[in-house]
Amino acid sequence: MTATVPHPYSIEISPLQRPEGHFGWAMRKHGKLTERSDRPHLSEHKAWESALAAMERDSNPAAAARRR
Repeated sequence: MTATVPHPYSIEISPLQRPEGHFGWAMRKHGKLTERSDRPHLSEHKAWESALAAMERDSNPAAAARRR
């Protein structure tokens, strides 16, 4: 988890109760929840990578338009 998160964003990685041993993430922009993981991740690192990808999608409107 060496990547830094740009200013208006923050990412929180947390262990899930079910399934045990998996992790989820929540992304906030200016302190307000904007997105969270919809599936469990096997490791903190995988959850972090998924959260960074979501942050990049959110910060790049052109990429978000291509997804829809």
